[in-house]
Amino acid sequence: MLLETYQTKGLLTVTLVNGQTSDAGVYAYRGDLVLKEGTLREGSTTDRRPPEALLIHSALIVENDKIKFINGLLPTLDLLPVFVEKYKDDIAPDCIALIYIENIGKGLQVELDDVTYKLIPFKQGLVWNELLEELYIEKSELKGQSAEDKVAIAYASAKTYNPKTPLVSYAEAEDKTIVVVKEASVGAI
Repeated sequence: MLLETYQTKGLLTVTLVNGQTSDAGVYAYRGDLVLKEGTLREGSTTDRRPPEALLIHSALIVENDKIKFINGLLPTLDLLPVFVEKYKDDIAPDCIALIYIENIGKGLQVELDDVTYKLIPFKQGLVWNELLEELYIEKSELKGQSAEDKVAIAYASAKTYNPKTPLVSYAEAEDKTIVVVKEASVGAI
């Protein structure tokens, strides 16, 4: 199974959900997905430093060992080709891909390796909550569902999600990136 392979390779981290949905052969995952593994520690062949890049707070639906749905947060647009290169053999041609990107100011769509990635600007908040809001999923629709089935509900809603955002080349998308300024946070006073 694909998610077990990822787990064995250390590509899944901060796992919240990893199991079969109520549909046989359909699996859901929520957590961080490694894009760039950390370097090996000196003298080790297995012990790695923390990952260098992640698809943060990702949600996946896997069916027949292919990724049918992918959602998550990338801090910068330049990590999208890194994701595509690393996972392209596992992405279904009809994959629904909704990716939040911190350094874009407006929604865009980009096609890479025959998959259209719907890119959504991300300001702040929890990626999962932002996704539910973007797809108009009410909390009541999720009540009583398993964690895995909640991801499947998001996938089902994403199938009809059609933003009115332009389809541009990756180079054009790069030209539309913005500088992200994060405010410094302070603790309790």
